[in-house]
Amino acid sequence: MGMLASLISGLASGETIAAVQRVRVAAIVYSVAALAALCGLGFLVGAACIWAAARYGPMAACLSFGIGFLAIAGLILLVYRMSAGSRARRRAKRRNADMKAIGITAALAVLPALLKGKGGLAKGGLGAILGPAIALAAYAIYRENVKRGSDDPDTGKRE
Repeated sequence: MGMLASLISGLASGETIAAVQRVRVAAIVYSVAALAALCGLGFLVGAACIWAAARYGPMAACLSFGIGFLAIAGLILLVYRMSAGSRARRRAKRRNADMKAIGITAALAVLPALLKGKGGLAKGGLGAILGPAIALAAYAIYRENVKRGSDDPDTGKRE
C-alpha cells in the first residue's frame, strides 16, 4: 500500500510529468546530436573520397570506397552471425530464470490458500503440495541430465 501512496503522491506533485518532460527533451537533444554527427561523418567520408580522387583518380577512389564499405558491412554481419549462439544461450538462461521466478512466486501465492483449513490441505491432502514439488524436482533432474545437441531447445542449434 505504501508503494501506491508514493505513486499517487508523485503524480499529484507533478514529479512524474517533470520526469517525462526531461526524458522527452533529452531524447530530442540526443537525436539532433546524432543527426549532426552523421552529417559530419558523411562530409568527412566525402572529403576523403575527394582527396583520394585527386590523388588516385576518380574511378579508383570510388571503387576503393565502395569495396571498403561493402567489406565493413560484411564484417559486421559476420560478427553478428558468429555471436548469435551466445545471444541464444543468454536468452535461454534468462527465460529459465524468469520461469523459475514465476513458478516460485505462483507457489508462494497459492501456499496460504493450501494451508488454510477449509478447502486447503484438509481437502486436498499433502499430495496437493508434494505432487507439484516432486514433478518440479523430476523435471530439474531431467534437464540436468539431458544431452546438449540437436534436440536442445535452449541453444536453438540443429546439428
